[in-house]
Amino acid sequence: MANRQLSDKILLETINLKKYFKINKSTMLHAVDGVSIQVHEGSTLGVVGESGCGKSTLGQTIIRLYNPTSGHIFFEGVDVAGLSSHQMKKLRPNMQMIFQDPYSSLNPRMTIRDLIAEPLIINKKVSKKDAYKRVYELMDTVGLARRLEYSYPHELDGGRRQRIGIARCISLNPKFIVCDEPVSALDVSIQAQILNLLMDLQEELHLTYMFITHDLSVVKHISDEIAVMYLGVCIERARTNDLFSNPCHPYTKALLSAIPIPESSMRGKQPELIKGEITSPINPKPGCRFAQRCPYVSSECTGKDPEFLEISSGHFVACPLKVLEATKHNFKY
Repeated sequence: MANRQLSDKILLETINLKKYFKINKSTMLHAVDGVSIQVHEGSTLGVVGESGCGKSTLGQTIIRLYNPTSGHIFFEGVDVAGLSSHQMKKLRPNMQMIFQDPYSSLNPRMTIRDLIAEPLIINKKVSKKDAYKRVYELMDTVGLARRLEYSYPHELDGGRRQRIGIARCISLNPKFIVCDEPVSALDVSIQAQILNLLMDLQEELHLTYMFITHDLSVVKHISDEIAVMYLGVCIERARTNDLFSNPCHPYTKALLSAIPIPESSMRGKQPELIKGEITSPINPKPGCRFAQRCPYVSSECTGKDPEFLEISSGHFVACPLKVLEATKHNFKY
C-alpha cells in the first residue's frame, strides 16, 4: 500500500479545521485545533496518535456527526462545513463511517438482515423488497454466511459484528469512509481478516479511506499516507515509507521507536521514552503542544504555534527548523 501511486484528485480536504467543546462559560476543550489534511481519491490516509489526541473527533467532524467550530471541509470541491442538516442528508450516503465497537454501534433488537437493510430503506435507495435482496449480496461481499440472516448481534463474535458494520457502510455505495479504529476491539487473527477485507473492498469498489488507529503496525500495512496527531493538532504528515524511514518530529520518532521489532539484532534496544507532563487541551497556550515533553525544546517552541511546513516533497512537519536539524536521523523500521 505504501508504494502505491497517489491519484492527482483530492477527494477530501480540511483547512484549519477546529472542533471545541464547551466545558463552562469561559473554558473550551480544544479537541481538534486547526487541522489541515488532504485525502487523495482511492487512497488511505492513516491518522495515528495516542488516546485522547482528537483522532476520532476529527473523523466524526469531517463527516458532520459533529458540527465544526470553524474551518473548512471540502468534499469533491464542496465545503460541507457550512451545509444545513437537510443538505447533508443528500450528501451523507457518500460519506460513511465504520465505528470502533461493533457491538455498541448495532441495534441489539434487530436481526442481521434488518440491520443491513436499514440504511437502504432509510435512504430510500430501493424498495423494501429489493432491500432484502440486496442484503444477501452484501453478506456475500463481506463474508457473512446467509444462514446468519436471522441472528442477533449478541449471538455473533466481534469479527462477524464488524462485518455487519462494514456491510451497512458499503450498502449506500459511498466514496469516502472513516474507519474509526475498526479492528482495535478484535482478536489479532480476526484483525488481519478485517484489514484484508477492507483492502479488497477498496480495490473492488474504488473506496477512499481515513483509517484512524493507535496501532502503528496496522497503519503501516494499510495506509498510503500517515498523519500524526498530538493533542488536537496534526504535527507531521508524509507518505508511509517516508514517515517510517525518516521521522522528523520528536513525537513521531518516539512513537516509531516503541514498535516491537522481532529481530535478534535489535534486542536490548530501548525505545525513546516520552517524559514530562501532557499539556492540557483545555484553553491551551500558544506554542508547540509537545514542548513540555520534548528533549529538544527551545525558545522557538513557545509563545506561538509552529507552522505546518513542507520540508521535502509531500512531507509536512509542525516543528521549528532548529529542532528539525537537531533531530534529523535516518531511522529504518
